[in-house]
Amino acid sequence: MRSMTARLAVLAAILVSLAVPTMASATVSTTEINESLSKGVTYLKGLQSEANGEIAGFGGDWSLTSLAAAGTAATDVNKSGIAGRDARSWYESVVGAAGWPSGGLSTDYERGALDAYAAGIDPARISKRSNLLAGVAGSYQPASPGYYGETFNGTVFGLLALADVKTTAGVKRFPAKVYEGAIAAIEANQHTDGGWTWQKVAGNETALKSASEPDLTGAAMAALCDAGVPNTATTITEAKAYLVSIFESKTGAFKSEFGNNTDSTAWAVDGLKACKIDPQGSEFTGAAPAKKTPLNYLISQQIASGTGAGGFKYSTASTAEEYASQDAIRALGSGSFTAVPPVPKSGEQWHGVKSFGTVAGETDSLALVIEKGSEPLKVCSVTVNPEATTIPLSKVLDAAVAGGSKPSACVTSYLPSSGTGAITQVNGAPSTAEARWKIGIDGGALATAERGTTIHVGDTIYLKFE
Repeated sequence: MRSMTARLAVLAAILVSLAVPTMASATVSTTEINESLSKGVTYLKGLQSEANGEIAGFGGDWSLTSLAAAGTAATDVNKSGIAGRDARSWYESVVGAAGWPSGGLSTDYERGALDAYAAGIDPARISKRSNLLAGVAGSYQPASPGYYGETFNGTVFGLLALADVKTTAGVKRFPAKVYEGAIAAIEANQHTDGGWTWQKVAGNETALKSASEPDLTGAAMAALCDAGVPNTATTITEAKAYLVSIFESKTGAFKSEFGNNTDSTAWAVDGLKACKIDPQGSEFTGAAPAKKTPLNYLISQQIASGTGAGGFKYSTASTAEEYASQDAIRALGSGSFTAVPPVPKSGEQWHGVKSFGTVAGETDSLALVIEKGSEPLKVCSVTVNPEATTIPLSKVLDAAVAGGSKPSACVTSYLPSSGTGAITQVNGAPSTAEARWKIGIDGGALATAERGTTIHVGDTIYLKFE
């Protein structure tokens, strides 16, 4: 998707084993899909640098999601055969490095979280100083509840990261209110034609009536459905109708203002698959005898032989491109924008640090959510100086009160001010201190929140007044 590539460059945007379901109306068979995926994965493996394990090319990090979607573990991708030079180790060294990301944009954290998760790296525990989900939480916009980051696509991919990047046990880390807010924000930006674009249009009648595009429509659909919106919801049925309206029966592609291309069609397929809508259903199958579908189009873009064999071209050019290839492979695989990492042939399925750093002055971040009835939800990251393998909840709250949260003023005060007992007040609520604050960690069951509650590296902390 050249349109998306350009926008990503300008906006610094982001951003299971394969089980392809049998599709009764499919023109492309499961066997053909698997053959295409096998060739595509071989192409991506061929792009790997033997020196450090990097998947070279623009969008090389996104290839990690494509490998997972095609049933290939990143740790098994090691062209050199030397320990520590596999694709997962390479990406772990990138996002776990001090000072990453240099720009600090929400889309960096969002893309990083989706990529790391697919590679088998816990995005909240990449290193003793790197928590990508805390970075996403830190981009929350209190003045615009439900929105994340600097641009509207930051909200779309923010929801994708928060909904899809589960714990290693498969549990959503954040409370329902977090997802509900982002869902409402995305739905408010749905154009009257049923789709979305990269721009925020909520409240702007003229912008809402402007034409949508398949790329962000696919991403928005995936974000909504992965967060729990059913495919029978009006938002999704209208989005599907939009894609039907731009489906080109002669080629199987989804029409784009930049012409038919692999990226746009792949992102639309990602959205359909995330919503459990068959991309080869009757609405997306052309007339006989060709009966082209979006999957037909994607496979037709694959280079059969010669230079770049197995890779996919962007549009009409004859050369394979890494970016178009990773998009096509992910869409032909499980779809959406990340996937549970396959179990590798050897070694651990997941990597991640187990404890905070104990070096004086070394900081780490934690995601914190505070909910009290109808009051505005607070979502933030809190920077702490652990200096111990685990820390008490009080140390997190003290750091937030001292100005260590992003957005600021996430926690302005709390009680009690000493000891290890139950938390009785947060941000002045309730007015009469009472031990009714509960805590949930990484999506776990709620329990009484206490100053001494043990917090581990990477924990997502949820404080709720009941």
